[in-house]
Amino acid sequence: MLTDLPSARLESGFAELGLPENLLSAVTDLGFTTPTDIQTEAIPLLLAGRDVVGVAQTGTGKTAAFGLPLLAAVDPSLRAVQALVLAPTRELALQVSEAISTFAAHQRDLTVLPIYGGSSFVPQLRGLRAGAQVVVGTPGRVMDLMEKGSLDLSGVRFLVLDEADEMLRMGFAEDVEQIAARVPAVRRTALFSATMPAAIKKVAATHLTDPVRVSVTPASSTVSNIEQTYAVVPFRHKVGALARVLAVSDAEAAIVFVRTKSAADDVAIELAGRGIQAAAISGDVAQRDREKLIDRLRSGTLDVLVATDVAARGLDVERIGLVVNFDVPRETETYVHRIGRTGRAGRSGRALTFLTPRERGRLSQIERATGSRLKEATIPSPADVSAHRASALLAKVGERLAAGRLDLYREVLETSGHDPLDAAAALMAIAVGDEGPAPRHERGEEDGPRRRREEQYDDSGEFVGASFEEGRENVRHLAPRRAGSRHRDGGGTRYRVEVGHRDGVQPGAIVGAITGEGGLRGQDLGKIDIFPSFSLVEISQELSPETSRRIGAARVAGRPLRIRPDTGPRKAPRPRR
Repeated sequence: MLTDLPSARLESGFAELGLPENLLSAVTDLGFTTPTDIQTEAIPLLLAGRDVVGVAQTGTGKTAAFGLPLLAAVDPSLRAVQALVLAPTRELALQVSEAISTFAAHQRDLTVLPIYGGSSFVPQLRGLRAGAQVVVGTPGRVMDLMEKGSLDLSGVRFLVLDEADEMLRMGFAEDVEQIAARVPAVRRTALFSATMPAAIKKVAATHLTDPVRVSVTPASSTVSNIEQTYAVVPFRHKVGALARVLAVSDAEAAIVFVRTKSAADDVAIELAGRGIQAAAISGDVAQRDREKLIDRLRSGTLDVLVATDVAARGLDVERIGLVVNFDVPRETETYVHRIGRTGRAGRSGRALTFLTPRERGRLSQIERATGSRLKEATIPSPADVSAHRASALLAKVGERLAAGRLDLYREVLETSGHDPLDAAAALMAIAVGDEGPAPRHERGEEDGPRRRREEQYDDSGEFVGASFEEGRENVRHLAPRRAGSRHRDGGGTRYRVEVGHRDGVQPGAIVGAITGEGGLRGQDLGKIDIFPSFSLVEISQELSPETSRRIGAARVAGRPLRIRPDTGPRKAPRPRR
């Protein structure tokens, strides 16, 4: 049975929580002065030997809430695993491991070892053999090492289940059960979860002894530094609206949340086709590819990550200044988690949620959950986007004027026969990608009951994207043309990569690998045709041998791409839809 403890913040500092002197020194060195709510309530309980269920959002200081009592329970002189922290993702395992190591700065001979899948067993086995006392790991890799006989949990006296709701949502319930069964019954256990569904209550009842439940940090306080907005957007206009929002945003980077893996791939491809550095990430993305995407997001070579909820857990990238809920989350708790990817560590951020006309009723649910009133945002028009790009271009004029050597261009303008102001306006339109009004005519053949292509353009001629309704694919897999054929504009070549439907590959994964390893932009890629054992990709520029080597070595769905120009057959089989 859970014993509830009301939230009551203490202002007396960490010294009153009962921590050992060495941990107090580490906390002081880190500049911590006043504990957060979850730390104030959980630390004394765990130090006193009680089991704790903490209901707290990401970013509330829960790692210190269990990490400091955990370290107080570990004997550095004993070279055996004494504490185990389970986390749902590699990123979170690494973050928690690094944080606990920092707290242990004044504890000699104490080793914190992160273990996770998608990387070599060797350094993890080496760390276990060396006598690591604290292990922070993902359930899958912990199970692997247990089954190999390399991870002995018989000496564990402190068990932590971090983000337990997400571990269960990701399918780790059975692993968690087996791991908990291998840990001695006499131990302290802390379970932290953002939500408390029935499945989590069952876990707490099974694996915790008379736990105290502490509920802290209401959703409103976790999002107080985030500007929350919404826009009512018809479903088939969402992609176009998203592209225009991103085009005028001053955020360094953004995360776009969707409900499904296929939607993540589709939206990422649409954005990449519009010249936006975007890639998709979902729970099915291989760990190595996931690490590369996050590194690119941090370094600035990727600006937009289209993600599912599971894939974004534990992701903390300082550049993220905008979160877009492309699909409204089904649970209000998920909404708080999503927008919490921005505005972290005191930084400000912005969140925009797309609501279809039928979903307007969800707005009041979100407002009640967050304690915030969302403002209605105006989606930029194509003219707004062009004006924004033109202003950015004009901002560079002064610097270029100061640099000089413009006589040649003045002479060309004077002899062109055009009015200089008209010529300047036309050149600016060209520079910002405005080719004038788009003709509203048929852009492709009708495909069964699906919408005609002309319906994917709004009243201004702006492409607004394909409908995702009724299973429509956002990328049309058309039958390939003759081998080695060029784009219709004569600017590209068709290449073959050795991954296909049998590998479970999606177009977004291919786009991400080619752009990431080859230094290309999304707009450099054309049609992608996926067959059972291979795929064909149109690329607007011919690849150099070095670029082909880098792309060819990239792995998608566990297989190297091995890219090469397509040489046939003359008539290829129809691609699978």
